[in-house]
Amino acid sequence: MTQTTFTPTTEDELSDIIASASAPFCIVGGSTRHTPAGHQRLSTAGLSGVRLYEPGALTLVAGAGTTMAEINALLADNGQRLPFEPMDHRAVLGTTGEPTLGGMIALNHCGPRRVQAGSARDMLLGLRFVDGSGRIVKNGGRVMKNVTGYDIARLHCGARGKLGVMTEISLKVLPLPERTATMALAEQSPIAAVASLSQALGSPFEVNGAAWHQGRILLRIEGFNDSVSYRADQLSRLLPGLTLVDENPWDDLRDARFAATTDRDIWRVSLRASNGAKAAERLMGMGVDVTLDWGGALLWASTDNGFDLRSALGGLHGHATRLRGAGDAPALEPAADGVAQLTTALQKAYDPRGLFNG
Repeated sequence: MTQTTFTPTTEDELSDIIASASAPFCIVGGSTRHTPAGHQRLSTAGLSGVRLYEPGALTLVAGAGTTMAEINALLADNGQRLPFEPMDHRAVLGTTGEPTLGGMIALNHCGPRRVQAGSARDMLLGLRFVDGSGRIVKNGGRVMKNVTGYDIARLHCGARGKLGVMTEISLKVLPLPERTATMALAEQSPIAAVASLSQALGSPFEVNGAAWHQGRILLRIEGFNDSVSYRADQLSRLLPGLTLVDENPWDDLRDARFAATTDRDIWRVSLRASNGAKAAERLMGMGVDVTLDWGGALLWASTDNGFDLRSALGGLHGHATRLRGAGDAPALEPAADGVAQLTTALQKAYDPRGLFNG
């Protein structure tokens, strides 16, 4: 069956489409994620383009349908970047298309630099969106000096489009570093690895990448050349055996490309770093391939098809999402009762007709 696709090019057009809708939508941007069959599609592709960019003020405003490739290229040309390293899911999901700004906010993207820079939510200045009644809503600001009322805008970070269709997004950006360096140390035990990662992250040497992958501790430091050299030397004293390596594993870690080459199920689990170490050790004993990021607070697992990872990690109080695969367990972590009630109330307030449940 052919799906109907609406592709508005203005905010008013989008408002009219939603106000007159009688069936749920599946909201899409760059079509990089699998979408359910049977729903009409509402695309943000026509709501694209950079509307305001002030490198000196470290702010960028763009339409929700703007591709991340366009944004990253513009920032790089001006010696800047999105500091939270948004993930590109295409390798893990086995999809094509182009990631967009709206999708990045809807999933609250972040990569290895989360330990220092936070997530998309932490760099969001404001946004515009159309809610389930067709109302055009503005929250926050376009530049840092006049930003107010963060809360509604930040609710959209991680909401997966269930509170409205974003049309315009304002973000803070930061300069590119003069130098990036990666250091590595062999360590087979996840418990010992997380202890060392915690030491590094707790030091004054500004580590902004801390992972354990394929039997190695990996640390990243960035900044001015002399500063990086000094901090690398100090870290090697803190963790004897830690040495500089001529490689960049961070994009692969960000996108979980190491897991994407198999046909196994792929899980992403966030939890306390100490529990991440325990979870890794437990799963390794079950033959599961494991990588730790965020100093141990993010766990990537490649499991046999249909494996219920949540049952295997009972008692460790994490939040697990199955990015690829199928099985009886739901792909998204079921919300606790209190969170579920709050989420339902918010969805009813911003989408009373349930249009964005697709």
